[in-house]
Amino acid sequence: MNPLGRTPRGSDRAARSDRVSQAYMRLRDLIISGRLAPGTRIIETDVATRLGVSRTPVRSALQRLQQEGYIIGSGTGQQSRLAVAPLTREDARELFAIVGDLEGLAAAWAAARSAPDRAVTVQQMRKLNEELAGAVRADRPDHGRVFDLDQDFHRCFVLAGGGPRLRALHEAVKPQTERYVRLYISAFVDDIDRSVREHDLAAAAIESGDPERAREAVLTNWRNAADRLSDVIGRLGERGNW
Repeated sequence: MNPLGRTPRGSDRAARSDRVSQAYMRLRDLIISGRLAPGTRIIETDVATRLGVSRTPVRSALQRLQQEGYIIGSGTGQQSRLAVAPLTREDARELFAIVGDLEGLAAAWAAARSAPDRAVTVQQMRKLNEELAGAVRADRPDHGRVFDLDQDFHRCFVLAGGGPRLRALHEAVKPQTERYVRLYISAFVDDIDRSVREHDLAAAAIESGDPERAREAVLTNWRNAADRLSDVIGRLGERGNW
């Protein structure tokens, strides 16, 4: 026990880091879910009050979110302003291409694993894809369930094939695509059958142990998703960009 009754410096740093991480995750969730809408101005004191924390962890969390692209800044010095990043066609294409490349690598590596390992992964992928197809064909599709099943399908082969570096990069970037899918999901659902068929091709390639075909199947899925999203944004408009 510390005779002066003081918390060791290491514990202080750990506590500060934990507060920053919690503020970061809560803010990121608010942005991804759309509860902080694209284009919304971010005021540090308001965020701190909303989260019930001091401004210090909020400031650090906002810096991280800005580095990752969830928040954008304009102006300099005292005139600088932060806002939730808008949703635009150009940004969507960049994000979808990056995630497609990461997941394409993971799919290729999953296809290069042993036959028993591939069989386990493919069984999970097909089960999720069948559930996704069923969810879409329901009389009143549950958009949240459709979204979650699609995410779980992709996560399945990323976890099976990706190493710690790829998974870390994927975790940093993939949630940014979720902002688009969640906001435009109602327009996506009508065309999800095509994505289900593309998922089948990826599963078949991994099952056959063909890394290049698995990679190309996943890349095609993301390219087509970017095209579909671009069409949707063209019809419904960009968000938070004015």
